[in-house]
Amino acid sequence: MQAKKTEQSILQTVAKYRTKFAQMSEADFVKQPPIGGWCYSEVYLHIFDASLLSFRSIAYCLSGKAKEKPTHFSVKLMLWYGAFPPRKRYKVPKSLAERVKKISKVEAETLMNAMEKKLSLTAGKVQLADRNKKIKHPRLGYLNAQQWFRFIEIHLKHHLKQLTRIEKSFKQRI
Repeated sequence: MQAKKTEQSILQTVAKYRTKFAQMSEADFVKQPPIGGWCYSEVYLHIFDASLLSFRSIAYCLSGKAKEKPTHFSVKLMLWYGAFPPRKRYKVPKSLAERVKKISKVEAETLMNAMEKKLSLTAGKVQLADRNKKIKHPRLGYLNAQQWFRFIEIHLKHHLKQLTRIEKSFKQRI
């Protein structure tokens, strides 16, 4: 069962986020990195907020009210490979970029817990969803419930790399 495998991968990836999170002070969590861009806090908000929004999309697909639209072949390839195509940087869709701000570690912990709760409530239902019922992703086009679920996994892993870049930039500065 692919959904179970994806669920386990998501849980393992979230555990990595939690390990990094536990090693940060509140001051480090909100400190701008020397390389510029988002700080840890903003990454955590983005990734877990986007995951929760993705679970909302999954729920809509499960409701049967979603549209019957095709998924682009390039998106299917990305989902099959399990990674975004190699590029230097991706632009966050404007609608999501507007949501990004600095948050506290307490707020980040709340988001992580909410995301894990949604995961446990949703994972078992994903395989049952009609593969033809889709809702639009701001960058990838129309995705069904299984594709949204896989996207969450890929997106979480993608931003782990960003955390590593931020971490390295602080270490190089010392």
